Amino acid sequence: MSETSPSGPAEQPDFDEMTRDIAEVPAVEVIVTVAVNLMSAAAVKLGLTEEGDKYKDLDEARKLVTALAGLLDASTTEISSFHAAPLRDGLKSLQLAFREASIVPDEPGQGPGEKYTGPVYG
Repeated sequence: MSETSPSGPAEQPDFDEMTRDIAEVPAVEVIVTVAVNLMSAAAVKLGLTEEGDKYKDLDEARKLVTALAGLLDASTTEISSFHAAPLRDGLKSLQLAFREASIVPDEPGQGPGEKYTGPVYG
């Protein structure tokens, strides 16, 4: 018996169509989209959005910034400087915001993502 919702039978995702859609997206676009999503999530966890401290969580922010730094480090040679430069600038801004938000700042080179970018200074 199939699941139903108040509006009728539950729709199953069309995986063939989803696969075709993904196949049409250039790798650079996927990388940039993931990077932007990581940046946005990190900004929220750093309390940099309109909601401010409501969603602030520096442990989560550290993970997101480190993942972003790793992605950018791994993909630098794969994406053009046109795409990479603003992403690197955004990453540095997030790293500096993390340092500023920390009660006890990390030593230079020990902050989130700094194993990929090197020490970040204001």
